[in-house]
Amino acid sequence: MKSLLFISFSFSWTGKGSHFTINCSGFDRQGVDPTVFASVIVRKDFRPVLNYSVPMQINISFTISSILDVDEQLQLLTSFLWLDMVWDNAFISWNPEECGGIRKISITAQNLWLPDIFIIESVDVDQTPTGLTAYVSNEGRIKYKKPMKVTSICNLDIFRFPFDKQNCTLTFSSFLFTVDDMLLGMEKELWEIVDTSHNLIKTQGEWELLGISKATPKLAVGSNLYDQIMFHVAIKRRPGLYVINLLLPSGFLIAIDALSFLLPTESGNRAPFKMTLLLGYTVFLLMMNDLLPASGIPLISIYFALCLTLMVTSVLESILLTYLLHTVTIQPPPMPRWLYSLVLRYIRATECCTTRSQTEDRGTAPSPHARRPLDLRDLERPRSTDMWVKFSLVLDTMLFWLYLLFMASSLITVIVLWRT
Repeated sequence: MKSLLFISFSFSWTGKGSHFTINCSGFDRQGVDPTVFASVIVRKDFRPVLNYSVPMQINISFTISSILDVDEQLQLLTSFLWLDMVWDNAFISWNPEECGGIRKISITAQNLWLPDIFIIESVDVDQTPTGLTAYVSNEGRIKYKKPMKVTSICNLDIFRFPFDKQNCTLTFSSFLFTVDDMLLGMEKELWEIVDTSHNLIKTQGEWELLGISKATPKLAVGSNLYDQIMFHVAIKRRPGLYVINLLLPSGFLIAIDALSFLLPTESGNRAPFKMTLLLGYTVFLLMMNDLLPASGIPLISIYFALCLTLMVTSVLESILLTYLLHTVTIQPPPMPRWLYSLVLRYIRATECCTTRSQTEDRGTAPSPHARRPLDLRDLERPRSTDMWVKFSLVLDTMLFWLYLLFMASSLITVIVLWRT
């Protein structure tokens, strides 16, 4: 006689109205019974809602723990952040009084439905490590936190390098779910995200976080509309490394080059000294080239080009004056009339200013001969060696003042850029 054996399976959840209740008795003494979550695991491939016509709310936030790198050539920002996501699972609920007051447990994330939130600007494949867990409350609220190394596209403006500030964008959205299925919200206030990020970024790297702002535009792709949250991350470069290694050495070389104007031209030592400085400055630029951005033309590159131009001009001027002073001692060449006139006007202008200042100090009227108009007969005077010497002094003085003007304007520009 054959007998039939009937085995009955009783699930550990019961539908009550709009939610499901899990039988959690014994959790506080024997641990979590995995069989009571069997129905939840089976449903992990589906959006955990009771009414599919109602969009699901996903609250997100993130924390930047480090800014790893900024690639100026590829226009990429690499950072490490923690993404927090919170949502409600309608199929999870239990009474904490029946399980010793347990209100929160951890479940392996791969056993739960996870929202497909991604960063639009990211150029990396999601490399989230496996085996992460999520916290589930007795009301079915799930909190999932995952680490992310994000390399995102960032429109960099390097003109003010190394005093530049960048504004990069991180836009969180869903791959597949439109606004009919999923809506995004904020889990934390924006100031909380900024404060937590500031506290976590302990490394004194090249970049520092200035602030984060938020926008919530919709993304339209064809006839579909996706919800998204856009965060604008403002970062600032720490310029100390570049000031010490680039600006200070360049400024010292230019200052030494300006002081070389004190060397007498007729001695013949100025031109070799300036050539040595020019060679050293060229080697300095070649060695420091790796610290400069690989793309674009920053302001510091223009500064280096102007420094190099001034030094080359100074070398050429020293060679010219050495040649002139050597030539006029043997046989003075004739000076062109226009050059003679310019030198004469400059000499009389300087003598006029000197005479006026001396007269004001003495309290007497200036001599009428000090400001007599230029007489064309002066142009007919013999062009002597003395005029060539005065011309060299005039040229030397003008170039020296050009050096001083350039150094002063460069210093003011650095101070203004650093302070702003």
